[in-house]
Amino acid sequence: MIRKISINDKENWKKLYKGYADFYKSPINDKILDTVWSWLLDKNHEVKGIVYEIDGNLTALAHYRAMPRPLKGKYIGFLDDLYVDPTYRNQKIGQKLMNEIKVISRSEKWDLVRWITRKDNIKAKSLYDKISEKTNWEVYEMKQ
Repeated sequence: MIRKISINDKENWKKLYKGYADFYKSPINDKILDTVWSWLLDKNHEVKGIVYEIDGNLTALAHYRAMPRPLKGKYIGFLDDLYVDPTYRNQKIGQKLMNEIKVISRSEKWDLVRWITRKDNIKAKSLYDKISEKTNWEVYEMKQ
C-alpha cells in the first residue's frame, strides 16, 4: 500500500533512508536524518514523501518536490530519492511508487518529473528506461 509518510514512521523510515545513503556511499548521521525527517513532516516544506507498506512494514520510500522551471514559467516535479529495501525488490514496488509520483504530478499540474541517478545504478535504470526518456543533459556540481 502506498501512502504519505506519517509521524509514526520515523524509526522505519530512518532504517530505509540509511540503506539509501549506504547504497550511494553517502555519509549520514542523526543530524541529517532528523533534518530530513522534520522537512517531511512540515506541511509547508517543499520536500514531500510517500512510502510503500506491506503488513505494517515500510519497504520503500520516495521523496519529491516542486521545482521551478524558469524557461517555461512553471513548476515541474523533482524526485530526490527512491529506495526499495533489498528484501522487497523484484515486486515492482519501485514502479508502483513511480506511478504514484505520476499521479501526484498530474494533480500538481507538473508537466514532467525529473531526477538523476548514478550511472552504475543498473537495476533502477532498467525501470527508468521503461517509464521515462533519458535526456541529453549533463549534470554538474560546483563545490564550495
